[in-house]
Amino acid sequence: MYEQKILVLHTGGTISMQADGTGKVVTNDVNPMNHVSIPLDGIQVTALDFFNIPSPHITPQHMLKLYQHIKTVAKDFDGIVITHGTDTLEETAYFLDTMKLPNIPVVLTGAMRSSNELGSDGVYNYLSALRVAAYEKSLGKGVLVVMNDEVHAAKYVTKTHTTNVSTFQTPTHGPLGLIMKHEILYFKTAEPRVHFDLGCIDGLVPIITAYAGMKTEILDMLDFNTIDGLIIEAFGAGNLPYEVAEKLAQITSQGVPIALVSRCFNGIAEPVYAYPGGGVQLHDAGIFFVKELNAPKARIKLLIALNAGLEGNDLRNYIEG
Repeated sequence: MYEQKILVLHTGGTISMQADGTGKVVTNDVNPMNHVSIPLDGIQVTALDFFNIPSPHITPQHMLKLYQHIKTVAKDFDGIVITHGTDTLEETAYFLDTMKLPNIPVVLTGAMRSSNELGSDGVYNYLSALRVAAYEKSLGKGVLVVMNDEVHAAKYVTKTHTTNVSTFQTPTHGPLGLIMKHEILYFKTAEPRVHFDLGCIDGLVPIITAYAGMKTEILDMLDFNTIDGLIIEAFGAGNLPYEVAEKLAQITSQGVPIALVSRCFNGIAEPVYAYPGGGVQLHDAGIFFVKELNAPKARIKLLIALNAGLEGNDLRNYIEG
């Protein structure tokens, strides 16, 4: 019987941590996932402690290192599992989903409760991720996120709750599939994606969220000679106070790319309203409207596009595509 060879890249996060005597969750020198019995027939696991850092410490440079390592070793494996802290898991998943990965399943998973907490979910999610990575129908579905018996597309999944084990959801579309006791059921396929093969990922792209009574003070603090782009998390379908809209128009005229998403976690920003500060004015000023991504992923998308050298209409078409 052929065994599916699965490479596991541990990066840290709650799944690799433990609670101390006072209940505080702390980083572990010894990853408990490396001591998990793998009661799964037909799966051979090779595990590597690639990083051991809390996910708030993850940067795009860490994401790029994961991509480059996967590219180098993928020929020797049938699938990849990455264990990751949940705070930035969706950003790493989206970054990898946008790279030219080898044609094998790549699955990210994590935990909401550390390994020695009551109701710990790490081992279960880890074993579920191994099952998904070894499953032949996972091929061609893009980078996947496996948590709490669900399989999600990297592009759409987001963390929706601070502590609940069912935190990872896909608000607009729902999961791609479900993990059953003895089977994995897919009932959707992710949309095709544009892929890049980057050698570096640099640049400063901050995120600014709109709020009632917002003026231009925050924008005035930014040095637009040092930032490479900007993400605006706007109201509703993509609207802003008129003073902010006018300031952003000035910024785009200086060549700084600005991408806009809605601060709503569901739905899509689009240029509909034509009042001062409305989406029509913003779009006409050259601001990109990003479909179906939240602000953190829109930031990753703009960083990738800039590092890939996209500009002009190519940049707009990619960001708005």
